[in-house]
Amino acid sequence: MTFQRTSAPTTMDDLDTEVIENFRSRWMNKSGNQGLATLSPKQLLGDAEALVDGKLTYAALILFGTRKALGRHLAQSEVIFEYRSSDASGPAGQRKEFRQGFFGFYDELWELINLRNDTQHFQSGLFVLDVPTFSGRVVREAVLNALSHRDYQLGGSVFVRQYPRRLVIESPGGFPVGINEQNILDRQSPRNRRIADIFAKCGLVERSGQGMNLMYELSIQESKSTPDFTNSDQYQIVLNLDGEVQDPRFLQFLEKVGKETLKLFSTADFLLLDHIHRERKIPEHLKKRLRSLVEMGVVERFGRGRGVKYVLSRRYYKIAGEKGTYTRKKGLDRETNKALLLKHIEDNQTEGSRLSELLQVLPALSVDQVKTLLRVMKAEGLIYVVGRTSAARWFPEPASPDE
Repeated sequence: MTFQRTSAPTTMDDLDTEVIENFRSRWMNKSGNQGLATLSPKQLLGDAEALVDGKLTYAALILFGTRKALGRHLAQSEVIFEYRSSDASGPAGQRKEFRQGFFGFYDELWELINLRNDTQHFQSGLFVLDVPTFSGRVVREAVLNALSHRDYQLGGSVFVRQYPRRLVIESPGGFPVGINEQNILDRQSPRNRRIADIFAKCGLVERSGQGMNLMYELSIQESKSTPDFTNSDQYQIVLNLDGEVQDPRFLQFLEKVGKETLKLFSTADFLLLDHIHRERKIPEHLKKRLRSLVEMGVVERFGRGRGVKYVLSRRYYKIAGEKGTYTRKKGLDRETNKALLLKHIEDNQTEGSRLSELLQVLPALSVDQVKTLLRVMKAEGLIYVVGRTSAARWFPEPASPDE
């Protein structure tokens, strides 16, 4: 990393020995390498590549630096926590400034957030589930991303603002080159790779470059909104984490699906399930995963061709007590649909039935699907049509003399 308007750290005295020992413990727990305990602090940081050719890097200062050293060399390396009970302007209910190496304050930062991290309780019959408003893993990944991706050449601080059901994290600098909100799950380009690599060594990140995916997956599993970056611009990243559980029935549904099945899910599978659950249009790049979810029995497919549609499996609507909604979404079978159309046409045989009326009989079907049913019924000798286009009217075929 290269920074402007700062002088580089020059000695180990710029680093906090307690913070280094905190990192040593984390790294030993992650790696199982007990030999790390025998290394001097300088050797330890050398192996972690926080020292290069015996010289301290800015990553070393950001992660292990003393308050005095950061104030002298890199004052913008600061995280500010605020708690606000509402969006009203004015002083925060609580404010804490952290200007020291990250490994020296991360646990305290989480403790401040967790202090007001209420639990949302849900029960339906024998089903009981407690969901924390702020998932520790999601918050951790969000903070690590802010530290790994912020632009340290800019003078602003990282802000972590907590509200009763929302967490907002602001970090200086826009998305790295080539990254935006649309491709953030598919491309990884850490602005500060050495910091990201050190986080990976001590197990703070699950998989290299996969922290954002984990945030999306966990949010969907807890029936919360996915991470929101809509207020970001070229100067800062603004991440909104909504802690409100939006559909407890979806939580029950995932419990029925089972943890072993969910372990097989990719990020795309979770996103696809979220789109179907919220009845959103399925993006093209997710459609290739539909077959897999159908085969797992998590999603059901109805219709053919352009009329095909996907809904959550029957289990979700049973849990929700909405079996009728399931039937409506699934649609009636072909013969039942034909019978409903014929009944309407027979009841209005004097004046005939317009297509617009027949669409009201089967609102779940498209215009093309209803037209197809009418053509089939005509070929079967059940109905006939008078007129063309919008003036066309459908009538029942007269009964034969033998009937």
